[in-house]
Amino acid sequence: MTTPLVRALPLAILSAAATPAMAAVEITPSAGAPVVELSVTETVLGAPDTATFSTGVTSKAPTASAALRQNSADMDKVIRQIVALGIKREDIQTSGINLNMDYEYGTDGRAPRFIGYQVTNTVTVKVRQVDRLGAILDSVVSQGANNISGPYFSIDDDSAAQAEARDKAMKRAQMQAMDYAKRIGFTGVQVLAVSEATYNASPFGGAEMKVRAMPGIVAAAPPIEGGQVGTSVTVNVTYQMTR
Repeated sequence: MTTPLVRALPLAILSAAATPAMAAVEITPSAGAPVVELSVTETVLGAPDTATFSTGVTSKAPTASAALRQNSADMDKVIRQIVALGIKREDIQTSGINLNMDYEYGTDGRAPRFIGYQVTNTVTVKVRQVDRLGAILDSVVSQGANNISGPYFSIDDDSAAQAEARDKAMKRAQMQAMDYAKRIGFTGVQVLAVSEATYNASPFGGAEMKVRAMPGIVAAAPPIEGGQVGTSVTVNVTYQMTR
């Protein structure tokens, strides 16, 4: 996608995404020369090599302390199993511990009845061998995990994809700036300012799997397809037209 704007003097260039990847470079323009501002996005697709999912345990008991003790014991088994699968400790991060009162809701219009407490402990896990993801999910459920969400796929080091997308975006911006210049009687363009933003996204809109395991149900390794993920670079370039 390209967004052009032609005028006599440049305004500040705003990044098109939330996190700019580099500082803007600016050159003072010559007075009276037309300026064109372009925002160009290019995306490079690649096979993901990393998957992230969240898993945890929800426990219930009549008292808060009993629910927390039970949950801690069950969650410890799950974490030990994740580590035993070869996942490093630095790739496991607690993402939330919640303690809530638990109520029983009837269908006869009566007020909810307090029955105890519920504790949920969740960790986020990064898997660096995507082909093992299904077996890993099966294994953590077998050790007591009763909540799973994800997976979310990414490329761990996407610097090469970023460079390729940046190169494509800058070439397209240059071509389009030259096209504008020639249309109004100029022969060349000079870069005045450049900024960029990068982001990653799945072309399928992202994967989402939520599982709430029930007691007594034997889990089976789910089939997992990583597909492709996109690395996008948006360049915002200001050109001054030259003769």
